[in-house]
Amino acid sequence: MIYRSPWMTEELDSFRDPFRRFLAKDLAPHAERWRRDKITDRSAWRALGDMGALLASVPEAYGGLGASFAYDAAVTEDLETIVPEIAGPVGVHSTIVAHYILSYGTEAQKQRWLPKMARGEFIGAVAMTEPGTGSDLQAVRTTARKRGNSYVLNGSKTFITNGQLADLIVVVARTSDEPGSRGVSLVVLEAEGNDGFRRGRNLDKIGMNASDTSELFFDDAVVPPENLLGEVEGQGFAQLMQQLPRERLSLAVGAVAAMEKAIRLTVDYTRERKAFGKPVIEFQNSAFKLAERKTEAMIARVFVDWCVMQLIAGELDTVTASMAKWWCSEKQNETVDECLQLHGGYGYMQEFPIGRMFVDARIQKIYGGTNEIMKVLIARSL
Repeated sequence: MIYRSPWMTEELDSFRDPFRRFLAKDLAPHAERWRRDKITDRSAWRALGDMGALLASVPEAYGGLGASFAYDAAVTEDLETIVPEIAGPVGVHSTIVAHYILSYGTEAQKQRWLPKMARGEFIGAVAMTEPGTGSDLQAVRTTARKRGNSYVLNGSKTFITNGQLADLIVVVARTSDEPGSRGVSLVVLEAEGNDGFRRGRNLDKIGMNASDTSELFFDDAVVPPENLLGEVEGQGFAQLMQQLPRERLSLAVGAVAAMEKAIRLTVDYTRERKAFGKPVIEFQNSAFKLAERKTEAMIARVFVDWCVMQLIAGELDTVTASMAKWWCSEKQNETVDECLQLHGGYGYMQEFPIGRMFVDARIQKIYGGTNEIMKVLIARSL
């Protein structure tokens, strides 16, 4: 039986067929150079915008397709399958930053920023993590304090996806001395011409090399008061928490696509590769390992598809999204590791996709909230 995700439609099929051809023909040939340069071309973003692949679930009035999260999931899957180098950056841009603006922005903010993001003219980033603050967002030290008729930002962020390219940065900052989450707000910084904003180095990661990831510095960076998201200070932590199910489910969607791709690559390789006079797949160990991984990938697929349907219906809760992110990212790492093993020495070579998938998968257990934090959230529901 061929399984079909319940959120797939004929309309979405019509979108995906040309989109996949576009990715394979127009973007994938540049992937090696992007990995080498540690950054993706801006022209790729504009091309994705022309295809309608950015901000698909944002209303047409703001430049999107007016579609459901199903389109975001489809874009994530196809990027992860064909040109994974840009899957993470696009996810941050379309699934996270755009929806902060859509959910909490004023009409003027949405009209000003979202159409440019949908066209790929503006690239979005979200600046949460600080050198001493990871998953504990209540402990952020970056400040955005009123001075005259503006906010003035001071502090630093690190591990920021799209940091080198971003035109629009949602900064998690402390707008008051209120303790814990009560003093946290989301302030949007427009990078161009902002003298107090500085990009640090493009960080040298072990994987995800085409995804520019940066340190950011704010030294009296001036932001107009209308760039506060939500219009009222102190709402930032709640805003972050409300959007986490979407973010974490997106990571799980990518994890499932990566698992399925790793299995396909390994089945093809072990059918062709011979040892002791027969294809490697005919050895019981190889066949059993692949059977186990295919089964787990199907379990992950069905669970994530159910989560997608829940999110589309507006019913996906934080605990369930945390389960999806934790379990699928763990299984992604386990699957890619075993698939690399079945490639033997060739799996350790950079030119083989499975080797790149191995190092790229490792971050999945860290970003979007570490898997240890996911377990804490799940345990609190017991």
